[in-house]
Amino acid sequence: MACSKSTTDDAITCTEEFVYGLNVTVRDANTDVLLTNDEVTVLAQDNDYSEMLAFSSVVFLGAGERPGTYILTVAGANYETLVSDPITIVLTEDECHVIPQAIEVRVQPN
Repeated sequence: MACSKSTTDDAITCTEEFVYGLNVTVRDANTDVLLTNDEVTVLAQDNDYSEMLAFSSVVFLGAGERPGTYILTVAGANYETLVSDPITIVLTEDECHVIPQAIEVRVQPN
């Protein structure tokens, strides 16, 4: 459990865990191969805020503890640029952390 309410003073106690709101896997649409930061970049934009997602093992991570409505742009030299539909990241009910969204996108080779 990430957070809990105290029964004595209704204070919220949150963990120190850092939660990424966007967890994005990117695959080649033809081969189903998982793509890395060597092949593509993933940019998340929420109005004036933008962030290049960090690649970690098999997933691109971003929007750390930041609620918002994001548009993803996936681009690579050998792939057609993909622009996602809006993705909404919200806080948990107790407002301790964001609720992570696992997103898989498939990009077409050029």
